[in-house]
Amino acid sequence: MAAPRPAPPAATTRPPPVDLALLGVAVVAVSTSAPLVRVADAPTLAIAFWRNALALPVLFALAAWRVPGRLRAMTAAERRLAALAGAFLAAHFATWIPSLSYTSVASSVALVATQPVWAAIIARWRGEAVPAATWWGIGLAVAGTVVLSGVDLQVSTRALFGDVLALAGGVLAAAYVTVGAEVRRTVPTTVYAAVCYAVAAAALAAVCLGGRQPLTGYDATTWWALAAMVVGPQLLGHTLVNRVLRTTSPTLVSVAILFEIVGAAVIAWLAFDEVPPASAVPAGILIAAGVVVVVRAGASEPAVGGAPAVD
Repeated sequence: MAAPRPAPPAATTRPPPVDLALLGVAVVAVSTSAPLVRVADAPTLAIAFWRNALALPVLFALAAWRVPGRLRAMTAAERRLAALAGAFLAAHFATWIPSLSYTSVASSVALVATQPVWAAIIARWRGEAVPAATWWGIGLAVAGTVVLSGVDLQVSTRALFGDVLALAGGVLAAAYVTVGAEVRRTVPTTVYAAVCYAVAAAALAAVCLGGRQPLTGYDATTWWALAAMVVGPQLLGHTLVNRVLRTTSPTLVSVAILFEIVGAAVIAWLAFDEVPPASAVPAGILIAAGVVVVVRAGASEPAVGGAPAVD
């Protein structure tokens, strides 16, 4: 008899302390993404392809070692959902990254940072309760990103197109973590991530080839930067996010990821001597306050039942 399917984490459920710690590590890891993209001398979508593709040998090897046979044992529904998450991840990269070529960095960052709003809306649409305190927390966190980026929406057709792409990137990121949370109810992290990243890599490769973006011919510095992206933002970042989705709501994950903006500013300061703007401090305080409010909003929620999927 099959084990009962564990209930999904509610939109405000407070995760275990260990998963909050892992989420913190994931945020630090993804904060290295933008600085590494700057170092890599390659097309942005090609970078997105390689960070997914180069992680696959590690993930498939780990899946074969930790949970042998589980990949082949995935049900059709699990495969479809994992593939859908991969498609959403690829679409997120394919919309947000090009948006930087059409609109300002400030507008792009602020609009893609609406991810937690969309995650909460999706949760509400799925019938999950989203308390008023959660909405207040989301508002504080998004306000922090606006303060840091200094939103400067431009009035032009080209800028408007870029703004739409960035907004779509935020929606797709929310959809990616929401679908991932559904898959992680029954599928181990390494198995889910392997399928998800494989689909994302295949989709991004098709986009790169269709757009004639070179996937090879880079210098040694670029390949080292790509390798660092695989270890940091991809394996420690996205994969740890997928790990905590077993007990942590997509809404909370989306809010916490906003710290990436502050983390990237600090890393750029240390690595490139780019002094963060004066708004970095109040922005960090607002984002931190938003995360705390969202976590506290779930403090009274019952814990998710069932043991975590074996990883």
